[in-house]
Amino acid sequence: MRDLMPPEQERKLVIQAKCLALLAQNGYAPLDLPLLEYRDLYLRKLGEELVGKVYEFTFEGRNLALRPEWTASVLRAYVAQLQDQPLPLRLSYCGPVFRYERPQRSTYRQFTQLGVELIGGPAPRADAEVISLACAGLEAMGVKDYSLTVGHLGLMRQIIAQAGLTERTRGLLVRSLERMRTQKVRMGDLLQAQMQMDPSELPFEPDLLRGLDDAQATTMLLRLAQEIGVNLSYGTRSPEAIVDRLLRKLRATDQTVALTKAAELLTELSQIQGLPREALPQVTTLLQDLGVETPALREFEALLDLLTAHGVSEERIVVDFGLARGLHYYTGMIFEIYDSHAMQLCGGGRYDDLITALGGRKATPAVGFAYGLERVLAAGAGEEETAGRSKEVAVAAVTEADYPYAVEVAKWLRGEGFRVTCDVRGRNVAGNIRDAVKRDIPYLVVIGEAEVANRTLVWRNLATREEQSLGFHDVVALATVSKLQSETALKDNH
Repeated sequence: MRDLMPPEQERKLVIQAKCLALLAQNGYAPLDLPLLEYRDLYLRKLGEELVGKVYEFTFEGRNLALRPEWTASVLRAYVAQLQDQPLPLRLSYCGPVFRYERPQRSTYRQFTQLGVELIGGPAPRADAEVISLACAGLEAMGVKDYSLTVGHLGLMRQIIAQAGLTERTRGLLVRSLERMRTQKVRMGDLLQAQMQMDPSELPFEPDLLRGLDDAQATTMLLRLAQEIGVNLSYGTRSPEAIVDRLLRKLRATDQTVALTKAAELLTELSQIQGLPREALPQVTTLLQDLGVETPALREFEALLDLLTAHGVSEERIVVDFGLARGLHYYTGMIFEIYDSHAMQLCGGGRYDDLITALGGRKATPAVGFAYGLERVLAAGAGEEETAGRSKEVAVAAVTEADYPYAVEVAKWLRGEGFRVTCDVRGRNVAGNIRDAVKRDIPYLVVIGEAEVANRTLVWRNLATREEQSLGFHDVVALATVSKLQSETALKDNH
């Protein structure tokens, strides 16, 4: 965590306002939510990697957590208060989140997320809207050089669903994609470490469970444990949780061949990356060779076509079928946006099951994204807006008797759009010039006895040392010319 000093905070507020204004123009209504939530909200769906970074604590018997991301909180609020609103519902947010990260460049334990949730919008149209809006937001904040990486977890899930694996095993396979990428290990090794078990250690034949679904198998195992006198009521886990873990391992031993084939397919699929015109034919050929049919591929192709309609250049897009993002709640399209130095600025995706998982009355499609504003700042956003300070002015009164008129001048200049500070220390003109130069203020207005009598002001350009006696309305025209000159000089310097 760190302090944000005025220059960077000013840039942050500038880009934040620009982006929120763009979101409002696109129909996204802002909301704000508490920093504190019940811990279970995040432990249910975040995934092992992010759960380990949650700041959690117990206070007066309540298990609480500092918000590590916004999506779960927004959907919790939707389920509690907004389910009667017409769909689709477009929401935006901006505020701090907290993660126990390893400090590194532009990665902080407290940072600011700005993003949207589009609730009730199905794929692919809502997906295309959200992705194109994420790109437009970056451009509004001043980041022009970026690339977009898009994947589709729904495609992965549909492919392995045809292998006859259980839902939990399918989820384990998809989650292993991210670990395989970040830890540079083979998926087969990951699965073997997580699912290995010796059936000879069991007090019954695993074949007893064949043909039973998970609920039936759990009931059978609990009854069997009771009949043979096995005490499962010990430790911190419930008997149901112990049996659930046992059942997952049993299912794994029962699906070794199918699991191995699915892992090999996902490994091959995850290696396909490139521009859409390069990657899509490779995926199509692979699935045709395997005789696998997946509607998610057609949805993904439609999404890419819609991105072009939204004005997102195909040359910015990298299709990556190994992208997983590490959060368990994603069900379909996922994406990330990177700057020219491969620093991630934004990420998001589709999570159609999360609303019902959080207690929603009915299944509701949803998709969203979030920027890390500190990273957007590190990518250069807002520099041009705060670099040209042509409308910043200091006002100084020569004597105490001149000060009331100096205050009047300062008020008028602010009304004309200037950023104005008025000297309160009673320094002489030379002292005010030195102070303005130290603060990089380009103009000084001097108010003396003659200016009070004539209702004029002295306008001094501190860069050129030129000084003029002006009436109020002359200042507006002069500042406009000076602003254009400053912008030209700024472009020339770049």
